[in-house]
Amino acid sequence: MAQTAATTTSAFGGFIKPAQAQNYFEKARYASSVMQLARQVPLGASGQEIVVPTGKATAGWVSEGGKKPTTETSIGVKGFTPHKIAAISVVSAEVVRANPGNYMELLQDEIAQSFAEAFDAAALHGDGPFDDAVSDTTKIVSLDPSPYDGVVGALRALAQDGKKLSGFAFDRVIEADFLGEKDGVDRPLFVDTPLENTASVVTPGRIIGRSAFLGDGVSKGDVVGFAGDWSQLVWGTVGGIKFDVSTQATVTLNGQLVSLFENNLVAIRAEAEYGLLINDVESFVSITGTSGS
Repeated sequence: MAQTAATTTSAFGGFIKPAQAQNYFEKARYASSVMQLARQVPLGASGQEIVVPTGKATAGWVSEGGKKPTTETSIGVKGFTPHKIAAISVVSAEVVRANPGNYMELLQDEIAQSFAEAFDAAALHGDGPFDDAVSDTTKIVSLDPSPYDGVVGALRALAQDGKKLSGFAFDRVIEADFLGEKDGVDRPLFVDTPLENTASVVTPGRIIGRSAFLGDGVSKGDVVGFAGDWSQLVWGTVGGIKFDVSTQATVTLNGQLVSLFENNLVAIRAEAEYGLLINDVESFVSITGTSGS
């Protein structure tokens, strides 16, 4: 009769390899509307400095042999630092032992989703450690009474301030409001463009010719989405995801301290560091309301 080897903490740890960290970050990116719309930049442990333009160069016509006009391009430097984000997954030892490969795949999805939701909440609504949030903008438009008029209103608000509109991030709660809605030339307002990566939990598409994403966790209060120039927002990560595995510690479950050892549980803690910089919050518009409100 074959014997089953004793399960130890190190045995569980063998299923969680640092090389899997990139997969986590990729899955988190496909679960985050902000990460897909904005630009990712390298980020070191001590932070990063980004050169940003504060003025535009100008050119002028000159006659043959005439004096060439001079111009000055204003630039500045802004820095941002990483902040730690963490999640702990607790499961019975029997579940991990029965199918460790499948459990790790499920854990990847859970961690990616939790990281993405926390990152978007911080980037969009300020529910986190970052200095600025997209919702700090003073520009607000409504989808009422017409979603099409609302998104055009966002474009107008930005254009009147000399800003650009490169994309939208909407909460899935208003997806039904886009179904059947037409633009100014009788085309569907939201046209979905499915990604080849089926791990995405956001729905990519286009609205008035711009990239748009419908996802979870974008709304808060009356705000159901955002529009703006997402090149004004950059984000980065430091290294990979760090893992700790324990069958001995005590964790908090449903507000109560629970002993892993006494309950034959395994806790896997994942930690990562994210940084975010918004160069100009007025390059964004908060969008409120639904057609049914």
